[in-house]
Amino acid sequence: MAIDGLQFSYGSGPRVLDIPSLVIDRGSRVFLHGPSGCGKTTLLGLLAGVLHATNGSVRVLDRDMNAMSGGQRDAFRAEHIGYVFQQFNLIPYLSAYDNIALPCRLDAGRRARLGAVSIDAAIRDVAAQLDITALLHHSATALSVGQQQRVAAARALLASPELVICDEPTSSLDTDRRDAFLALLARSVAQANATLLFVSHDKSLGARFDVQLSLPSLNRATRLDAA
Repeated sequence: MAIDGLQFSYGSGPRVLDIPSLVIDRGSRVFLHGPSGCGKTTLLGLLAGVLHATNGSVRVLDRDMNAMSGGQRDAFRAEHIGYVFQQFNLIPYLSAYDNIALPCRLDAGRRARLGAVSIDAAIRDVAAQLDITALLHHSATALSVGQQQRVAAARALLASPELVICDEPTSSLDTDRRDAFLALLARSVAQANATLLFVSHDKSLGARFDVQLSLPSLNRATRLDAA
């Protein structure tokens, strides 16, 4: 991933991000931290193609995100990126199983990454590792917040995406389940040689990652507001 002269504002509002330069090598495991409201979720949205930069360049997996249409960014994200959204973004009327299956059902490239493994086998494997097998046929609305978070994590990891983006993915998990998820995340990205960008307010988790970044230190908009 590479950022050059990135600037972003919501509509006509004040500048939220102003990042001159940032390069993250493929295969890196990166921990991004900063206080609430400093722009972490916005930056993840730009890297995942959910948002479009106001100015500057955002390149992900050697693709220029700003050169894509909204539909192209959606297709790119579905095939290449596993995203654990802060609000989970589960489809409420679907079961946990069907929510997890979505990336492979919606994108042939993501499905092809499974090879000879069936979607069902892949879902049951990741569900077992996150201790949600018994919940697979429950509707998303019937799940607790912590259970929804694990379903969202399973969906993101299905079929070994090349980039995994996690926005506060352990905030609702107890210590044992947090550690199990982090271990699964580490195994999954290592096996796929994937890049991991992990956001958390819990700085104690930073030592588990290759690189630690402070967004306020990167973001000139934050520094200018504080001046």
